[in-house]
Amino acid sequence: MVDTSRDDQVGEFRGVAGPYWALRPVCGGAEWDADPQYVRAADRIERLRAETARANARSRGEVL
Repeated sequence: MVDTSRDDQVGEFRGVAGPYWALRPVCGGAEWDADPQYVRAADRIERLRAETARANARSRGEVL
């Protein structure tokens, strides 16, 4: 998912928190609440970019 209200940050959908959606950064980190009206599905390039960033972070020991 892409949160357009946060400079197109890519996150994984984690669930619903009241009127908001809980998203978590693909590379790990704290979840954030996103207004569903500003969230859209990530396209293939955005998803690939996020997965590559996660793999690179994991290789550096930054992600479990």
